[in-house]
Amino acid sequence: MQQYLLFSPEVAAARAAGTPIVALESTIISHGMPYPQNVETAREVEQIIRQGGAVPATIAIIGGKICIGLSDEQLELLGSAPHALKVSRRDLPFVVATGALGATTVAATMICAALAGIGVFVTGGIGGVHRGAATSFDISADLQELARTDVAVVCAGVKSILDIGLTLEYLETHGVPVISVGQAGFPAFFTRESGFQADFQLDSAEQQAAFIHTKRALGLQGGVVIANPVPALAAMPFEEIDAITSRALDEAAASGIKGKAVTPFLLARIKELTEGRSLATNIALVKHNAVVGARLAVALQGHAGALPRWS
Repeated sequence: MQQYLLFSPEVAAARAAGTPIVALESTIISHGMPYPQNVETAREVEQIIRQGGAVPATIAIIGGKICIGLSDEQLELLGSAPHALKVSRRDLPFVVATGALGATTVAATMICAALAGIGVFVTGGIGGVHRGAATSFDISADLQELARTDVAVVCAGVKSILDIGLTLEYLETHGVPVISVGQAGFPAFFTRESGFQADFQLDSAEQQAAFIHTKRALGLQGGVVIANPVPALAAMPFEEIDAITSRALDEAAASGIKGKAVTPFLLARIKELTEGRSLATNIALVKHNAVVGARLAVALQGHAGALPRWS
């Protein structure tokens, strides 16, 4: 496996020193935000994680290698290259074998983080069950990965473009715990409330780390969703974003946009319809997730080798 993994000097040094590491996905750079805000945000998020006492490891596929930690030049490449492929579990062997440029989704980042021994991953929002999935069968591979791969995913819930109720039902069926931070309600990316509840509320990093260590000690396979709502000052009203999302979904359907092209189209269209406010919210929430993710990685390191317990 090591022949496929390439650690940046910063991440390699952190591994050797036992410093906490936080994984970051790269589709948020290549497909989630426009240039140059995408690269600027990626660098700012990495710096937030460093300030929190951990080392950032942005993950991407470059030159046939799974790169764990990227240089400034590699971040710039991902942010500006129009040909970067969106890589999920299915695509990972193809992109590595062909040497193509690949940006990892939540699912692929979880896989690569687990291969690299990284237990905490920060993203914007996870994928889920798409609206109309009863006929389209459009369900994100992120959910299956959460069921099988032992990585804690810090996110702002799921995007409101999805069927949130069915997404939570799917996670429950596969035994994936959903933990909310600071509130009982499950957040919906651009907005703090979705109308649904998380399974558990654990506000401190110590409580979250104790939960994760207990889960592992019990031999329970799979990941954990740490649902961290967007800061109140940056959040958008639920009714507004729901109406805009419905309009963008109708436009995507009318244009025949399907599969992995749907989410980038919707994010771009929602940005247009909100006159850029959704992009500002997106940036705010991923930075907030980086703060929570760094704290969790540090707390997990502190729990290593100790009996899990509530703080």
